Amino acid sequence: MARKLPALLKNKYVIATLAFVVWITFFDRNDLLTQGSYLTRLHTLREQKAYLQEEISRIDSDRHQLQADPEMLEKFARERYYMKKSNEDVYVIQPSGDAAKKN
Repeated sequence: MARKLPALLKNKYVIATLAFVVWITFFDRNDLLTQGSYLTRLHTLREQKAYLQEEISRIDSDRHQLQADPEMLEKFARERYYMKKSNEDVYVIQPSGDAAKKN
């Protein structure tokens, strides 16, 4: 009782094509799973690129404002670096641990 294979599976071109598809899908260096992970990484990198370009444009506009307006430069220096004039005292008030947890 020999099993009979369908005529389609006896065709050498069909067998070669199926072997090629299986090889490309699972065993090749650039298989489908790897391509999927590459597409996911590409999407993540494009989102990161868009975010960084927005940050660059925001920083450029801030830099332009700081170079153009001396009052803005003084405000920036006081807020960010706690700079003060020689006759001033600066007090930095930080919220306590309980108040910081509520916010």
